[in-house]
Amino acid sequence: MSHASLFAHSRLHLRPDPSRTVIRPFSPEYPDAFRDEAHPRVRNIVEHVLALDERTLDRMYDRMVKSLADRHRDLEGIVQRRYEQIAQRLPICAQASDKGRLVIGAYFSEEYSFEAAALFNPSIVPHPEQDEEDGDTGGTIRFLMSLRGIGEGHISSVTFRTGRWSEASGFVMDDASGNAVSPRIEKVSDDGSTSIICEGSENVSETVLFPVTDSQRQGIEDLRLCRFVEEDGTVEYYGTYTAFDGRDARSELLHGTGFKSFDMRPLTGSAAAAKGMALFPRRIGGQYVMLGRQDNESIWLLRSDDLYHWDGGAKLISPQYPWEFAQMGNCGSPIEIAEGWLVLTHGVGMVRNYCMGAALLDRDDPSKVLKRTPEPILKPSARERDGYVPNVVYSCGSIVHGRTLLMPYGVADNFASFASCAIDDLLARME
Repeated sequence: MSHASLFAHSRLHLRPDPSRTVIRPFSPEYPDAFRDEAHPRVRNIVEHVLALDERTLDRMYDRMVKSLADRHRDLEGIVQRRYEQIAQRLPICAQASDKGRLVIGAYFSEEYSFEAAALFNPSIVPHPEQDEEDGDTGGTIRFLMSLRGIGEGHISSVTFRTGRWSEASGFVMDDASGNAVSPRIEKVSDDGSTSIICEGSENVSETVLFPVTDSQRQGIEDLRLCRFVEEDGTVEYYGTYTAFDGRDARSELLHGTGFKSFDMRPLTGSAAAAKGMALFPRRIGGQYVMLGRQDNESIWLLRSDDLYHWDGGAKLISPQYPWEFAQMGNCGSPIEIAEGWLVLTHGVGMVRNYCMGAALLDRDDPSKVLKRTPEPILKPSARERDGYVPNVVYSCGSIVHGRTLLMPYGVADNFASFASCAIDDLLARME
C-alpha cells in the first residue's frame, strides 16, 4: 500500500475459507406459473418422506450425520428446529415418526459456505473483556471484529473474530473455530425486527448472521460496530449495517448482548432509506448523532432523540479533492480523541477507485469540520489491487489505543488486512 511512512502494515491477512459453513433454512418453491396453494411444493416433499419406511429413514439420516456432524455441533437439534418450523405451516408433518421428523427438517435445510467468495470490510471495537493488567493507554488491547463474508448467490453475511494488538507484536488474531453455529431466529414484530439467538456458540467466531428478513434477502452488508457509552456510563454494542433485498438498500441497526444474542431492527425516517450510516459512540447535547450519505455523494450529519428514527440532517463533508470527486462516505463510527472526533472517510475517484482519507470534527459541535486530509492516507497498490471489485480499500471501523490508530481494512472486496499509525502523524497530514 502507498503512504507506508504513515502506516505500519501488518503481514496478517484474513482470506475467505470455504470450509467454514453454517446450516440455514432452505425453502424450495414452484415458479409462480406452477404454484398451487392447496398443494405447495413443501407438501410434496413431506409426503415423499412420509411414504418411506423406517429402515430407509434410518439409512438416510445416518448418511447425513456422517457427512456433516464433524463440523456442526447439535446437528439433530438444528434439523429438529427446522422440522418444527415446517410443521407449523403443514399439519400433515405430525404423521411423521421421530426419525422421519429429523429427515423432514434436513430436507428443508442447507449447508451454506458463508465466506466462500470473499471476507472483507472489517470493523473493530475493544473487546468487552480486557486483560486486567492492560490499561486504556498502554500494553495489549483485545478487540472484537466483524467481517462481511460473501457466499453462493453473492449473499452477504456477518461473521466475527477476536484478536489483540500490542506495539511489540502488532496484530494477532485468535484462531477461528472450525464450527459455525446456526442461530435460533425469533420474529419480534411485523416491522422486520428480529432476535437472533446464538446460544450454541462457544466463542464469537462461531456466530454467523445471515439474511433472515425480506429486507435482508440478498445480504447484510458492511456492519459498522460501535461501542456506545450512555450518559450513565452503561456500555452497549450497536452496529449499523446495510440491508439489501436485491433491489433496494436501506440502513438497519444491530444491538448485541454478549455477542450471543442480537436484536436486528430497521431504522425509520428519510435518512434510513440509504446505506452507509455510522453512529457516534455517545450522545452529544443529549441527542444521538449519526453520519449518513443519503445523497450518495456527501457525508451528512444527523441528530435524533430516537435511536431508531432518523430524518433530515445537513451536509457535513463534500467532495473537494480529485480522489473523492465521484463520492464520499464514512469508514466507520467517529472516534473520540483529545483534539475532536476523528472520522475515517472513503473517496471515489477515476475508474471507481476507492481511497481512504480522514477528517477532524469539533468535539462539542461535530457540525464543524476542523480539517481534513487533502491526499489519500491509503489507496490501492499495484500489488494488491485485484479481487472481486478491483481498486478498492475500505474499512467499516477502527479504534484508537493510546495515541495509535488501529485500522483493519478490506482489499478489493476480497480479503482483509491491518494497519496502524500514530495519531499525531495522521493529524499532521490534515489541512
